Amino acid sequence: MTTATAAAPTMTPTWHPLCTRADLVAHSGVAAWIETAEGTAQVALFYLPGHATELYAVDHRDPFSGANVIARGIVGDARGEPVVASPLYKQHFRLDDGQCLEDDAIRLRTWPARLEGDEVQILT
Repeated sequence: MTTATAAAPTMTPTWHPLCTRADLVAHSGVAAWIETAEGTAQVALFYLPGHATELYAVDHRDPFSGANVIARGIVGDARGEPVVASPLYKQHFRLDDGQCLEDDAIRLRTWPARLEGDEVQILT
């Protein structure tokens, strides 16, 4: 008897249009759906005009509560780095790498995001 295994599907990372700049709120977050290799995910987009990096994409799901609320968090600055504070339990997450400042073991997923003209694109 022989067995066959199916190769796992591979996806080449590709820039996908997500929304427009007009859909973003300066110094705040908005939520969107994306397709990833692991399936559908909710992403929180943060637009910080005037910063060196203006657009960030992190997981919308709060790992402490399990609720999709990160886009509703308060954007601020901690140790010179942009962060978002979860609206539920107030943990702070760095926007550039998703690291939780209160718990080194916890990190939000992040995705590269960019503005191409007025189009917001995300790399998935």
